[in-house]
Amino acid sequence: MVTVTAVTVDHDSDQPVYQQIADIIRQRILAGELPPRRRIPSEQEMVQEFGVARTTARRAVAWMRDQGWVYTVPQRGTYVTPPDQPGHD
Repeated sequence: MVTVTAVTVDHDSDQPVYQQIADIIRQRILAGELPPRRRIPSEQEMVQEFGVARTTARRAVAWMRDQGWVYTVPQRGTYVTPPDQPGHD
């Protein structure tokens, strides 16, 4: 079983909260806590874990998708992009 590291966001930081969340998820991907094709936390789970609004969680997911770290399957969830897929950095 993989242990997911608990991290908090800094609401007073110059970095937008959605980018902080995206960075946390990205670090979990790089650390192997979220392997390729594994579902990332849902927006609602991010709301609960990070204490943010759902729109902030949604922006974090959109930003990670735009960066190629994750892909979304409608009605199923958002998953870690395998490293051999186009768009993965």
